Amino acid sequence: MAKVDAHAITAEEYDAIPELTDAMMARAVSGDGLNLLKRGRGRPRIDQPKRQITLRLDADVIEAMRAGGPGWQVRANEALKKRFQR
Repeated sequence: MAKVDAHAITAEEYDAIPELTDAMMARAVSGDGLNLLKRGRGRPRIDQPKRQITLRLDADVIEAMRAGGPGWQVRANEALKKRFQR
């Protein structure tokens, strides 16, 4: 932080700073600087989240799915969804 504090802004650097517009100011949120807006942790919630289950499959079925490389679980989910879609 000492390096940042010691830096003097030049005229060229001021030119790189965008001018604040009325639209930007309308979206601004006032505050005291101490209580910053906090966003939720993790990914945003989805309407139909996937659920983890235990499913017993034959070893040759698992090996065949894994042989397709990364993303095999997604492909297995898509195949099951297609099979049982109403």
